[in-house]
Amino acid sequence: MFGQSTTTTPPPTDRGLEDLDAAALAYAARIEGLPPERRQEARDDLVRFALPFAGRLARRYRGRGEPLEDLEQVARLGLVNAVDRYDPERGSFTAYAAITIVGEIKRHFRDRTWGVHVPRRLRDLILEVGQATAALTSELSRAPSVAELAERLETPEEEILAALESAAGYSPASLNAPVGGESSAEFGDLVGESDNALESVDDRVTVSGLLHRLPWRERRILAMRFYGNQTQAEIAARFGISQMHVSRLLSRALTWLRQAMLADAPPPWQNGAAESDGAKTRISVRQNGDRVVVEVGGEVDRDGADQLRRAMLEAVTGQPAEVVVDLVGAGGFDAGGIAALMAGREAAARTGVPLRLTRVQPAVRRSLTAAGLAQARES
Repeated sequence: MFGQSTTTTPPPTDRGLEDLDAAALAYAARIEGLPPERRQEARDDLVRFALPFAGRLARRYRGRGEPLEDLEQVARLGLVNAVDRYDPERGSFTAYAAITIVGEIKRHFRDRTWGVHVPRRLRDLILEVGQATAALTSELSRAPSVAELAERLETPEEEILAALESAAGYSPASLNAPVGGESSAEFGDLVGESDNALESVDDRVTVSGLLHRLPWRERRILAMRFYGNQTQAEIAARFGISQMHVSRLLSRALTWLRQAMLADAPPPWQNGAAESDGAKTRISVRQNGDRVVVEVGGEVDRDGADQLRRAMLEAVTGQPAEVVVDLVGAGGFDAGGIAALMAGREAAARTGVPLRLTRVQPAVRRSLTAAGLAQARES
């Protein structure tokens, strides 16, 4: 830290404190009338001479969690400050240097060695509590109580407790430290993480309450779809209904849940009998001269496919001049509905009765074309 001087002979190192005071007085007399560059040489000589004294003060504080090398550096900094501020008229250099060096070491412990931020007032009190604890332990031959510490320091017990608790912040435990025993876990593994799902807790609780207002079948379908990750086809096979019917039930239940989530009071649930007329399968058969017209409306799924098949077979069995299947009101066909149309066409072919599909909607036309019923056309 300090360079070697080549202008003076290093003084002996076995001198006592009296020699340190004498060296300081000689330094003060020596620098009188010297130019600044020569004063620096004299300053370095005195600092070098007093280094063992600073080292002895630093070693008093070893074993307190700080490396001795760091404490010696802090003590040397305090020594330099003492030399720069020394005034022979104010008394002994040794006493002044000791106060300056010890103060610098204490400030180092107070300001630089804490693992977490603790107010300065508490840090000073912690040092006082430590010193009082050591003194009372020696006097009482046991650890002092909080009340005894408060009485010795003339401080409220609440502040003594705060100081004792804050002392744990001086050297906090590492998160990488092992938990203990034969476990390989570390303290960091026990620290929780931010849970992003906390923001959705209110929605989850609200939905949970609303689900109990749904009929058993709708609740079961929602659970199988969104919790069991089953497809609509698998759910349809489980309940013995069509996939299209499952889709309608899911859509109706989800729509009701959205409305109930946004409303102050949940709207009443509409029973299955109140299902929209546009989604129901509607089949009607009428005689038009020598022709039979089968009118189809709604969505034809597995539930409506048998009704359509029976209607077409009955129409063909009567041997009319023509069977016309009017699809103007049909909104969709699932696999069961397509199979019913194909069964009717095959029955018409066997009996020789012409069968014609008419007024097919574009969405239905794509399904019929894919199934090979490409002759479907509008009249």
